[in-house]
Amino acid sequence: MTNIHDIARISGYSVSTVSRVLNHRKYVSDAVRAKVQAVIDGLDYAPSEVARDLSRGKTMKIGVVLPIFVHPYYTALMQSITEAAFAQGYQVTLLPSNYQPKLEKQFLEQFRRRSFDGLIFTSHESPLADLAKYQEFGPVVVCEDPGAVDIAAAFTDRKDSYRQAFEWIRARGYQHVSLMLPREPKLSATSRTMVEAYTAVFGTPPDPTRNWVGSMTNEDGKAAGAFFAKLQPDFVFSNGDDIAAGVLEYYVEHGLQPPAMMGQENETAGRLMGISTIDHHLDAVGQAALALATGAKHGRVEITSQFIARG
Repeated sequence: MTNIHDIARISGYSVSTVSRVLNHRKYVSDAVRAKVQAVIDGLDYAPSEVARDLSRGKTMKIGVVLPIFVHPYYTALMQSITEAAFAQGYQVTLLPSNYQPKLEKQFLEQFRRRSFDGLIFTSHESPLADLAKYQEFGPVVVCEDPGAVDIAAAFTDRKDSYRQAFEWIRARGYQHVSLMLPREPKLSATSRTMVEAYTAVFGTPPDPTRNWVGSMTNEDGKAAGAFFAKLQPDFVFSNGDDIAAGVLEYYVEHGLQPPAMMGQENETAGRLMGISTIDHHLDAVGQAALALATGAKHGRVEITSQFIARG
């Protein structure tokens, strides 16, 4: 297999000169560059990207751990990270985890072996402290408030917007409010924050038997619609506008009067339905996460989410 030493031997120039030509560096005359390039072309030589990565100390790749692909939160966050990465010449490697700690550990080990320059966890099952240990090998970023754990983070402050949302709901006299949660509160920071905000506003925790747990897709919303049709809440606070649309779709298909609803993520579905929502500004979160993963920023970046009242 042809290598840089063969090009140097055939062209009659040093390995360092050939390297400058291959990497489009300065300090090589046009005449010399043309002669070396002719040898390169004649040998049909293509430089090894792995070798280039080793020489420059970077892979120009960012790993992004995604538990699922279909939830609008992860879709929007992934799009933002990818756009920011491409603009800076980085490639993005998607790492689906399905909330499996074993897979998350594998991704961390790949990062330790320098497969990526940075690793972003959009969500995770493993303890934060376990993720933080790998920071000695480079930037590890989470997309949540890490609290007392010392780890880079880009996230939205949801507390105020959730409290505003529940105050808006209470002020309109709704008494039988059901929550749609992505996962059980003990596993999900988002679910915990929703429950804590509800408790602060209404004075008592929400009845867990009235909540729907496992809201990730529009189809989950339709399944929840059947649950709510029997329960008959007067208000449903969903964790996504498109998910809320699934609830509405079930009610419409069965000729039922739907409850009042609120969504999240400020999606097209929510605007068409005319329901209130919360914009977590995931575009800004994704950009900040990428900056942390590439080392352009350090520490924590907190974005303020926005309650949008409609109807």
